[in-house]
Amino acid sequence: MLKEAMLYEKQGKNFTRCFLCAHRCTIQPGKFGLCGVRENKDGTLYTHTYGDVIAQHNDPIEKKPLYHFMPGTRTYSIAAAGCNFRCTFCQNWEISQLNYRERNTYGKHMAPESIVEAAVKEQCQSIAYTYTEPTIFFEYAFDIAKLAKARGIANVFVTNGFMTSQALQVIRPYLDACNVDLKSFSDDFYQRLCSARLQPVLDTIMLVKELGVWVEITTLLIPDQNDSAEEVSRIAEFIASTGKDIPWHISRFFPRFAMKDAEPASVDVLYRAQEIGLKKGLKNVHLGNV
Repeated sequence: MLKEAMLYEKQGKNFTRCFLCAHRCTIQPGKFGLCGVRENKDGTLYTHTYGDVIAQHNDPIEKKPLYHFMPGTRTYSIAAAGCNFRCTFCQNWEISQLNYRERNTYGKHMAPESIVEAAVKEQCQSIAYTYTEPTIFFEYAFDIAKLAKARGIANVFVTNGFMTSQALQVIRPYLDACNVDLKSFSDDFYQRLCSARLQPVLDTIMLVKELGVWVEITTLLIPDQNDSAEEVSRIAEFIASTGKDIPWHISRFFPRFAMKDAEPASVDVLYRAQEIGLKKGLKNVHLGNV
């Protein structure tokens, strides 16, 4: 469903500039942003993802993964199609790498009120915007989050962390927790494998912590890409410097998408990373996909 986008400005010659994510795309008339879901129509920026639910599940909150936020509760998980990253190792590539440039529609339409009612009916204590990137369907998530908060339901973003500070400040009154993917501590990794950059993700983690939103961090360890002891140490040191109480989830890579020929991550390497995290002072380091 088309809806005028939030957080953009109109520029000369009917160009628009988006401020939802750190790509800050300048978009010509008739063109899409890098995400493939935001389109400039005659100088007005529209989102194609509003209300189009491509995935929905009743999950344990621990699956997000969030181990220290409302443990033992259920969360109503939703997603729309698309992403602002192009990760070659994406675990949800079937839905995250879809776009609207071909004028396709994805999923089924559900009004924000319907999502909240579904969460209430299924006795979920929170709604998680997950599976793809919530920044991509920010307007939809924002409207749902306001309604959910009014009903006493918490809101959770599972995110790549590439949102702008403007977007984070807008959603802050309704956002209770985040799990942020910190995929690597190398800008080269982000550029080569994700078509993104590292620093905006670090900025988001620090700002989320500063704003008082509960944050947990996930790193997917990929053999020969981000699993060296040196890089793991740098990630752990950054997390510890931001807050030693921040839980760190170290997840095991399995071959997916454009990295189907890679080897699964070694369990021994995951245990080594966990030990490094604990030695750097982190209080909670968890292993996933093991």
